[in-house]
Amino acid sequence: MARLLPLIVLLMIPGVCCQSGWDVNYSSSHICALKGSTVTINCTYKYPTGHHIRQVFWTNTLVRPSNQDFPNLFKESEYRERIQYLGDKQHDCSVRLNDVRHTDSHKYYFRFITDKYDGKWIGIPGVTLNITDNPVISISSSGVIVEGDSVTLTCNSESNPPVHNYSWFKEKTFVGSGNIYIISNITSDLSGQYKCKTSHTCGEKYSEPVILNVLYRPRNVTASISSSGVIVEGDSVNLTCSSESNPPVHIYSWFKENQSSSVGSGQTFSISNFNSSLSGWFYCVAQNEIGSQRSDASLVTVHPSSYGVFGITAACGGLLFIAIIIVLIWFMMRNRRVAKTKDAAVNQQDDQSRAIKHVDLASESANCDDVQYESVKPQRLRGEQTTARKAPESRDPEELQYATVHYKRNTEMRRSEENKNHYGNITNHKPDPSVRSNEEDTLLIYSSVAMVMSIIMTPPPLIFLLMIHGVYSADDDWSVTYSSSHICALKNSTVTINCTYKYPTGHNITEVFWTKSNSSKPPNLFNESEYRERIQYLGDKQHDCSVRLNDVRHTDSHEYYFRFITDKYDGKWIGNPGVTLDVTDLQVESEGETVMEGHSVTLTCKSRCSLTDISTFIWLRNRQTLNDTNKKLILPSVRRENAGDYRCAVQGHKLTSPPRRLNVFYPPDDPVISISSSDVIVEGDSVTLTCISESNPPANIRWFKEKTFLGSGNIYIISNIRSDHSGEYKCKARNKHGHKYSAETLNVLYPPRNVSASISSSGVIVEGDSVTLTCISESNPPVHIYSWFKENQTSSVGSGQSFRAPESGWFYCVSQNEVGSQRSAAFSVTVKGNVMFYTIIGGALVSGSAENQVVETEK
Repeated sequence: MARLLPLIVLLMIPGVCCQSGWDVNYSSSHICALKGSTVTINCTYKYPTGHHIRQVFWTNTLVRPSNQDFPNLFKESEYRERIQYLGDKQHDCSVRLNDVRHTDSHKYYFRFITDKYDGKWIGIPGVTLNITDNPVISISSSGVIVEGDSVTLTCNSESNPPVHNYSWFKEKTFVGSGNIYIISNITSDLSGQYKCKTSHTCGEKYSEPVILNVLYRPRNVTASISSSGVIVEGDSVNLTCSSESNPPVHIYSWFKENQSSSVGSGQTFSISNFNSSLSGWFYCVAQNEIGSQRSDASLVTVHPSSYGVFGITAACGGLLFIAIIIVLIWFMMRNRRVAKTKDAAVNQQDDQSRAIKHVDLASESANCDDVQYESVKPQRLRGEQTTARKAPESRDPEELQYATVHYKRNTEMRRSEENKNHYGNITNHKPDPSVRSNEEDTLLIYSSVAMVMSIIMTPPPLIFLLMIHGVYSADDDWSVTYSSSHICALKNSTVTINCTYKYPTGHNITEVFWTKSNSSKPPNLFNESEYRERIQYLGDKQHDCSVRLNDVRHTDSHEYYFRFITDKYDGKWIGNPGVTLDVTDLQVESEGETVMEGHSVTLTCKSRCSLTDISTFIWLRNRQTLNDTNKKLILPSVRRENAGDYRCAVQGHKLTSPPRRLNVFYPPDDPVISISSSDVIVEGDSVTLTCISESNPPANIRWFKEKTFLGSGNIYIISNIRSDHSGEYKCKARNKHGHKYSAETLNVLYPPRNVSASISSSGVIVEGDSVTLTCISESNPPVHIYSWFKENQTSSVGSGQSFRAPESGWFYCVSQNEVGSQRSAAFSVTVKGNVMFYTIIGGALVSGSAENQVVETEK
């Protein structure tokens, strides 16, 4: 019974056998909070009955100064203005921390002290607080981003635990990963909102969006004419300059070709009372803060009215008519004078050399019916003397007549017999050449006079029509000629159809237009709502019928015809066959959507029809321009960097093909294991292991400790880590093309534990013996400081793992390493007569006197 008495006394002491009566419960062992926010840690605590709370506080370390308690955060300058105790001195130990900072990332413990000697407790393992913040994007470029610049976006995040993944978004579209996103040769279509997302064990956080506003100089500058292009002298002409730019154009200038100085300013340039002296090629220059661009020149020319043309033609015809009349009269008078002179000479020669020849009209041997150019000497008529006649030299030249005598065999014979008294001698002879020439000239004069008289008697309008060449021309005088019968154009581009037309002289154009129907009453496209804002007539009302169609669409694919109407009743013509327009878009085609790294692949920029113009192609990967201008993009040995969205375009056009995804497959690279915590992992921490291995398709990640399978996924979390979690961890990355391993060692540190004091003797010590006390503990890293204390003394009485007790008393040791410290149970050494007893309270051995006291032990 005497041997059990000390044990009974110990059992009666509160807290010796009932450690479960002390406890601190936290609502969460790990809290993630945004920088600047307010954090509330909810907790409760309990203690044995009979104790009354004297002091409560929170601390953030298990290391305490020598002979002092743990630091009280309510008294720390860094915390006292921000920390607020929400609990009480009964069971609630909740606390609030305002405006948290990155330096607040710690493990926090609740500490309470009662009114009993051994009434002290600290809530281990505590609550881990990690402070993170929303990522912030910084832009490498200055505030002004100009098209063609290289822009670097950096996602900055000061978070604990560290970020293990960064993602970039434009609006809601994923565009890349990594904390840096680079846009080389930026284009205007890359303007917009960008934000980054960070992922870590605390979850996902998004940055505030930043807006990239890409500035560019004016482009697609065009000059248009308000009218249809047919301008009559005296009209008012408005020229409009259109362009797209960022920032908007602030200066419009107008120029005339071959003139260095401007002729006007403003987006709209008006010329009132237009005349031929103002005709010419006009263009505009659009300018903003980035640069300037000029338009193509447009021809603006004045056309005279149809009445003016008719008047000029009539005047010229009248002058020509008068000139012809004067020439004919002069020619007729001249030839008459010459004829008279020649007649006198011929008559005199005839009288001297005339030979009279008798003509037997009854001769049956006559072979011709008509005898032309006979010289007839008439006898006197009845009642006149047959012998009386004028001398040859006095004959009046007008008496000499040339006639054609027609005779038949029988009738002429009878007529000769009946009239032989009337006709005497008939002389047959050939006219002299000089005489014949004279008579031919005379006939020419008569015919000329007849023609002139006919002209004089003709109505003037008919004379005018006869003078206009081609009034009675055939269909060959009507035609429309197109420079090309087929045009293939890109969607959204501008198409110009060049053509010329002709029509007979004397017609005046009253109406010109283009249509897409060759019916008898085709619609005018200039009046169609679908076309009138986009179509522009570039020709005139003479011979040019060119037209321009802007922003062409798939619905514009048709055959187009030029139609013109003149002022004549039948003056209508349509150019059939017309011009076929095919509107196409662009598509990127490849041999396949996937390719193994190292293989070759060819991408082709295709259109539904063969483009009319010789094209220079532009290739883009992930909206970054590549150095290739061919229709086919050949990648002879594909690398993973070649993967992405490919687009193609044609230089000088806005249209870009839809993206074509090129997926490059490759086996996993050597995995890289990252540890979320710092280099020091302390027992109770939460540790996140992340395995990153670049591969396509994405690798399947599996985790092992030594050879034991732990789990799958690229993230492996160990909450409230213990020392037995130390060891080698491996991740295995595997896809269908291969696999790779990587390993990392976790070394879990912890403060000294299982601290105990032992005595070198068997427990029976005779006065005068030397007593050696030894402090034993386990820790990682090893203990580097051992301190010995005697109860109720603030200063140590010795150091080192072994200690020689100089006297009786209660002794204990404190073991300390870089992580923390822990004390042993109290060890009593007492001399009773010749025998010394020792007692370890809370240790493994209890013996000796019942007068020993219980001392505090830390759990």
